[in-house]
Amino acid sequence: MPTQDTTRRLSRQIIIQDTTSLHGLQTINNYTTTRADATEDALQTAYQKMLTLQQVENEKLTLYRAATDAARLAEWEFHNAVLAIKEVVRGQYGSDSDQAQAVGFKKKSDRKRPARKKSVAIAS
Repeated sequence: MPTQDTTRRLSRQIIIQDTTSLHGLQTINNYTTTRADATEDALQTAYQKMLTLQQVENEKLTLYRAATDAARLAEWEFHNAVLAIKEVVRGQYGSDSDQAQAVGFKKKSDRKRPARKKSVAIAS
């Protein structure tokens, strides 16, 4: 029997098939086995554990999504506040000031003037 890769999740279809098998087993009146992991009680316990842990996962996933949304909104609030101070600094001190450079702008006098492209004469 090949080793199982338990690092990947089972597909939804396999879980549904397994649940159907559990419900089918419950219809068998005289099912008995000597394997401890194949008893009806062990199967029912594993099923309940799976449902409980799926519920815990969903709750934590919901909390994670809420925290992600809150962090994203906080990032945007911070970004908009920085944009506002940049506008104020540029308006108050000008585009060519050291203060504008301090908040991340490039000084207007440091910008490279566009150079004219030299036309190349094509001999024909």
